[in-house]
Amino acid sequence: MTSGPGLRERKRQHTRAAISDAALRLFVADGFDAVSVVDIAAAAEVSKRTLFKYFPSKEDLVVHRFADHADEAARAVRNRAHGQTPLTALRAAFHAGLDNHEPSTGLCDAPEVLACYRLVLDTPALTARLAHFLTSGEVALAQTLGPPKELDARLAASAIIAVQRNLSQANWHALVNGQSAAQRHPVAVAEAERAFDLLAGGIGDWFPDKPDR
Repeated sequence: MTSGPGLRERKRQHTRAAISDAALRLFVADGFDAVSVVDIAAAAEVSKRTLFKYFPSKEDLVVHRFADHADEAARAVRNRAHGQTPLTALRAAFHAGLDNHEPSTGLCDAPEVLACYRLVLDTPALTARLAHFLTSGEVALAQTLGPPKELDARLAASAIIAVQRNLSQANWHALVNGQSAAQRHPVAVAEAERAFDLLAGGIGDWFPDKPDR
């Protein structure tokens, strides 16, 4: 039986969440550019130094909510069932994310997640920071698909991450413009099917099934 996190780790997680939540409240109320790091630290009742221990930049206070999922594609490939191709595993994982309204698919209409979507879409600095984390996810996927620096793996990872980003952002826009996640879901599923069909036609047989043991 595995024990949960210790007291020190729970306190760390609590502090991180308190800082992030305070930042989001201020950004939503006043706008990203109008809020300073000092304002956020004061609202979270921590020092500026403590804030930067948890979040290296102001942009990270928002983008970490998405960046925490940056390596999900690589994990889906590593953990795929025996006999399953990487692309089949990625398709299944993305569909499961849509069905579960996971924020990383863009199909989550929880108020705090919608607030993040709006902030990222409206703030160029956040868009750029999110792109940085997506690049790290692309690198992780490429390393999982093939040996480091293998061209086929890099090209496939680039195409897959780009497809997932475009699908997610289409969902973001729909929800920000007033659709509910439930209303958007059938369209999101159909668009994902179309996108993964196109990927399968291009790179579907580049990488082998996971062999049975």
